[in-house]
Amino acid sequence: MQKEDKIYIAGHRGMVGGAINRCLIKQGYSNILSKTSKELDLRNQQAVLQFFEEEKPAYVFLAAAKVGGIMANNTYRAEFLYDNLMIETNIIHAAYTSDVKKLMFLGSSCIYPKMAPQPLKEDYLLTGPLEYTNEPYSIAKITGIKLCEAYRDQYGCNFISAMPTNLYGIGDNYHPKNSHVLPALIRKFHEAKENNAPSATVWGSGNPMREFLYADDLAEACVFLMKNYNEKQFVNIGTGEDLTIKELALIIKSIIGFEGEIIFDAAKPDGTPRKLMDVSRLNGLGWKYHTSLESGIKLAYEDFLEKHLAANAVEDL
Repeated sequence: MQKEDKIYIAGHRGMVGGAINRCLIKQGYSNILSKTSKELDLRNQQAVLQFFEEEKPAYVFLAAAKVGGIMANNTYRAEFLYDNLMIETNIIHAAYTSDVKKLMFLGSSCIYPKMAPQPLKEDYLLTGPLEYTNEPYSIAKITGIKLCEAYRDQYGCNFISAMPTNLYGIGDNYHPKNSHVLPALIRKFHEAKENNAPSATVWGSGNPMREFLYADDLAEACVFLMKNYNEKQFVNIGTGEDLTIKELALIIKSIIGFEGEIIFDAAKPDGTPRKLMDVSRLNGLGWKYHTSLESGIKLAYEDFLEKHLAANAVEDL
């Protein structure tokens, strides 16, 4: 991948796509192509085919997706399946028809069976039932992996796939209903602190274990793989370390300075008991994460405060 090559980031306004864009610029890549969803509806096959034919990108990072937490995944099941299938199918096929040199598809750790052995090795894909609450999203992401493999097998396309663990960071989604657990806790504890609330309620028992990777670390791993990895087998991207939701909540509570009580609502769903990635393949290739969880949460909270205060300022006008 040369500095002057045209690189298309699908989903550049999202947390992952934005991090990849920052990483590429930092490394000296300047010919970066992006389109907003209003400029290009990635669910529209004809529009996507026309875009690729006109722009002819050499490299593609497929980071566009419809995403959300447990509630969003379980509520909008049809949308999560349809939108994600259309986005990835259209882009992967267009990359083939327009002779893209290399494409990276970004999946999710939810592709693995609910009760798969821990840590999650790449070989565990399709070895058992999925977690029901995010099954549509998982199926869409598995399809993306298999599409990349099929286009490689039939047409010789250099399409690779990477499976990130749970992500957080700059540009995250803090929606009160549709966000993932870490940004949801940041917002919840911040608002509880602002309101001098005696307690804050967290969904679930607090016992499930999760792994978290700062989005800018993921971006570095993605660019590293785009430069150095050309195999059919998808690659896990994570830290290889996890903690309970309760432990996570206590860390975020401390960083934000909320002094009230944390109440865990065990009547709400926990989701998968544990999701820890085996990252030995990626480490063996020569890449390892470097942003600690506490450091990353502090950076994420700073970003949240900027957006939160800006949003409040706009509302007050």
